[in-house]
Amino acid sequence: MLKGFKDFLLRGNVVDLAVAVVIGAAFTAIVTAFTTNIVNPLISSIGASNELGWGFLIRSGNDATFVNIGAVITAVINFVIIAAVVYFVLILPVNTAKNRFATKKEKALSDQDILIQIRDLLAEGRSDGVKTTSDGITGTATPGSTTT
Repeated sequence: MLKGFKDFLLRGNVVDLAVAVVIGAAFTAIVTAFTTNIVNPLISSIGASNELGWGFLIRSGNDATFVNIGAVITAVINFVIIAAVVYFVLILPVNTAKNRFATKKEKALSDQDILIQIRDLLAEGRSDGVKTTSDGITGTATPGSTTT
């Protein structure tokens, strides 16, 4: 029972997934720090000078009704940065490697192509001294013998 569980955990896909989750979490922390400390101040400088950030109040005097547009823009920037890095660092190289090392699939033969190959093989067999009789019995042809 434990051997099967160990085999499952050590299978390539599970280990790769675990590594990807850990790296993704670490990278998300880096991107969040970048957007919080660099992008948010830039967005706030474009917007109003209030302490709530870039957005607007639905009800004047009630900070709970503040719609924070800057936070939404920050989340979009986080997503775009993470998606771009994942695509260009992980997905694109893996797909390129798969395409480079993939074996080319053999073209499927039509029924006519298969029949032509069978005919050619039968013709080669007859020229090698194999004779076929009308009842399907095969044997070695001797010089001067005929098929019936």
